[in-house]
This record gives sequence, C-alpha cells and structure tokens, in this order.
Amino acid sequence: MKEDKDTSPAEKDGKYEFDIHYSGRDLSCKVEKEQNKFIVNIDNNIHAELTLQEDGCLVQTNGSELPDSAVDYIKKRILG
Repeated sequence: MKEDKDTSPAEKDGKYEFDIHYSGRDLSCKVEKEQNKFIVNIDNNIHAELTLQEDGCLVQTNGSELPDSAVDYIKKRILG
C-alpha cells in the first residue's frame, strides 16, 4: 500500500532572509523552509540542508558543515 505524503504547508513555511555571524563575519543568510526541511544559503557560497526532527531538534543532513551555533541561530530565527 502506498502511503500518502503530507504536502500541505507546515507552520512557518516560507522564505527567510537575515544576517548571521559566521566565521568571524556578518553574512547574508537565506533559508527556505518547507515542511521539516530547511535549505540554507549563506553568502551565496555556503549551502546546507537541515531537518527538523520530531523531538524538535534541528540537525544538518547535507551540504557544507555548519557549526552548532549557526544551526541553533537559524532555528531560533525561524521557529522562535
């Protein structure tokens, strides 16, 4: 039996843009959130994918390695 995937917009889905302190500099950070996936683009140079787990933790699942402090900051900016 095929399981239907939930494709309805999740809370706070959308595109976000803010500055982030990364590697000693303030850089532009763009995040596109869709369901539990966060596509991160920092300074048009650093790309990563983060996944929001069921327990509320945001973990990196792909792309350039981000420090934990950057992942925490992104979570706080988008989810509050």
